Amino acid sequence: MLKNVHFGPSVLPFLLVLPQIVVTLVFFIWPASQALYQSLLLEDAFGLKSEFVWFRNFEALVSDPLYWHSFKITIVFSFLVAFLSMSFALLLALFADRVIKGSGAYRTLLIWPYAVAPVTAGALWVFMFNPTLGIVSYALSALGYEWNHQLNGEEAMGLVVMASAWKQVAYNFLFFLAGLQSIPKSLIEAAAIDGAGPIRRTFDIVLPLLSPTTFFLLVVNIVYAFFETFGVIHVVTSGGPAGATNILVYKVFSDGFVGLDLGGSAAQSVILMIMVIGLTVIQFKYVEKRVAY
Repeated sequence: MLKNVHFGPSVLPFLLVLPQIVVTLVFFIWPASQALYQSLLLEDAFGLKSEFVWFRNFEALVSDPLYWHSFKITIVFSFLVAFLSMSFALLLALFADRVIKGSGAYRTLLIWPYAVAPVTAGALWVFMFNPTLGIVSYALSALGYEWNHQLNGEEAMGLVVMASAWKQVAYNFLFFLAGLQSIPKSLIEAAAIDGAGPIRRTFDIVLPLLSPTTFFLLVVNIVYAFFETFGVIHVVTSGGPAGATNILVYKVFSDGFVGLDLGGSAAQSVILMIMVIGLTVIQFKYVEKRVAY
């Protein structure tokens, strides 16, 4: 005969969750609330005096052409990074899914770049494309093309896009490979029996079944391009030349820590936070809809 077991109240679950709550409060809730509060203030460069100005900092951003220029650069940069890193990762995942011998070592080598810090990744690409000492720029010079990302804005944008995308390829590769391995092999075999070639099977079966993973990675990569590429930008171009790579997250730093516009910088960080929250909500709604179906 089964007996009903009742567990009394315990503090253990709360103690287990407490470290995560503390980390969230200290490193997210508190800084976010401070940024929101400072975005409503007009402060001097040393933070000694402040004046409550309501939404004047946001009004200044809306009428600032440099901010809109940085916004456009960020949109282009984020979509280029997402497209390049996801496309290359999907291609590698398709090849890795077919490898039989040495597959473990092959996949490990592809995952390694994800362990590289953004600053280190930026430094590696700077050394390769340095106009004076870089091996890639030397090869381009031998072909008749003079590379100089320090003076050419389009070349600078291309360099930070390549460095940022290379850093994220390993992350995308893991998810794409997991998605490919979850596709029933019977579907692929049935399509092959019906005469569909590898390219036809990829576009008609594999890619549609990978659409949830692709959308998830699209949102993650856009958020990555918005925030986690600060180190790459700082090392490679420092937002230059002439603001050609001055994305929003770097503009927050340059306006706040270099220009000492504390209120304007806080207002920019609040706008970035709202954008990321919006992307997260879109991702959650999409996943919720997929689960419902």
